[in-house]
Amino acid sequence: MDLNNEIKRRRTFAIISHPDAGKTTLTEKLLLFGNAIQTAGAVKSNKIRKTSQSDFMEIEKQRGISVSTSVMAFEYDGIQVNILDTPGHKDFAEDTYRTLSAVDSVILVVDTAKGVEEQTRKLMQVCRMRHTPVMIFVNKMDREGIPQLEILEELEEELKIEVCPYTWPVGSGRLFQGVYNLYDKAVSIHASEDTTRANEGVRFNDINDPGLKKRIREETMDTFREEVEFVQGVFEPFNRGLYLDGYLAPVFFGSALNNNGVLELLETFLQIAPSPGPVEATERTIVPEEEELTGFIFKIHANLDPNHRDRIAFMRICSGKFERNKFYYHTRLKKKLRFSSPTSFMANSKTVVDEAFPGDVVGLYDSGNFKIGDTLTEGEQLQFKGIPSFSPEILREVNNLDNFKTKQLDKGVRQLTDEGVAQLFIKQPGNRKIIGTVGELQYEVIRYRLEHEYGAKCNFSPLSYNRAYWITTGNKKQLEELLLHKSNNIAYDKEDTPVYFAESDWALKTVKEMYPELEFHSTSNFKSD
Repeated sequence: MDLNNEIKRRRTFAIISHPDAGKTTLTEKLLLFGNAIQTAGAVKSNKIRKTSQSDFMEIEKQRGISVSTSVMAFEYDGIQVNILDTPGHKDFAEDTYRTLSAVDSVILVVDTAKGVEEQTRKLMQVCRMRHTPVMIFVNKMDREGIPQLEILEELEEELKIEVCPYTWPVGSGRLFQGVYNLYDKAVSIHASEDTTRANEGVRFNDINDPGLKKRIREETMDTFREEVEFVQGVFEPFNRGLYLDGYLAPVFFGSALNNNGVLELLETFLQIAPSPGPVEATERTIVPEEEELTGFIFKIHANLDPNHRDRIAFMRICSGKFERNKFYYHTRLKKKLRFSSPTSFMANSKTVVDEAFPGDVVGLYDSGNFKIGDTLTEGEQLQFKGIPSFSPEILREVNNLDNFKTKQLDKGVRQLTDEGVAQLFIKQPGNRKIIGTVGELQYEVIRYRLEHEYGAKCNFSPLSYNRAYWITTGNKKQLEELLLHKSNNIAYDKEDTPVYFAESDWALKTVKEMYPELEFHSTSNFKSD
């Protein structure tokens, strides 16, 4: 196959949002309209009645939330679509930040009733840092919410990005009946009560079509026409160049639960979203058209299938063509590996693939060779940028509740922290295991998975420290003094790098003054501090 054509027909993106904005529901409906699934489950009152296609971990099914990035691929109208559905919960934001390093664009979901929320701002900040193109889907238009013009103003002010309405709702709340595409001038009216199946609604190619009068109340139609005239006069036309550079976000309105506005979002996304582009490595910029393969690991998941105890590393392909059973160079371990069963994903179902191209995400069965950020090439020594671990905000010690399961607990803690859901530090004496996270919910997930996937039971003891900082220096004597005199505050990460546990900002400030030639880093990617 021609490499350039394969690159051009790929769209790899993440769907991000604050919790409960409808992100997973939108993901599922995109799969539905893309003919990747035949029926959709309904999400109601935060309980998954029929398990969503992208939530496959048992704890996700119970809680009705996404706590792990899911990878899904399907083909639509000749375009290969790769969706990464990310955790919305703030306690799992680090997984989302890493995922954003593996995509070419983003769809940001906003709840029309709640507007811009805390997690939305943080995620948008990461997108701005990377100049990631963003499309915004204002969801739940079938509910009473913030007036459309006000929400557009709020999006600009809170997210620090110019916005441009691409579709406009016909009515809102209980009067919401469909959407109008401001660019192809077509109105799509919701026509079916069966929201579990893909239906395109009734389409009118002219806003003045007499058929609309039979379906929409005159009062609603008059208000709708006035709004359309106003927004077309106030907002500049959509500029794809500004969108691709990350300065302009097209806005779509709809109701993912009721299938309204989803098809318009999907088809426009396929038209305007970017194909895979250049990716920065420490040594140089990698362009996707290069013949030799490069790729990096942005996620690791153990026990994707609990019956087989498998461990899969998710690799984003950056250049060249990936081929099954071909040897590739692991740049950190400096050895060659081959993969007999690389997989593509539809949530928790997997298919063996013979080849994959830039933009694709491939699952590699892993016996322990991979860590997040690892790079594969065809021999070149490269390291991709932008996948650091962040300083945890909560630190707790692991307590084994069953001494007969010590090996299972050790293995489970190692593998789960390799996935990036939390960070593992070892404290001496006694090889005490300290797990660091950014939120309380991560401990619940870790405890649940250790018990149900590894048969190991534990609890977590709170510690007095509130931050962890990686230590580097050219002055070995000062480092040795710190390790000796502050041994109660010292632990080591999985790379055996010393880490300082601080009880407070004042304690860190004092240590910095005592040891001025030591550097304390808030991320494991020291060059990015």
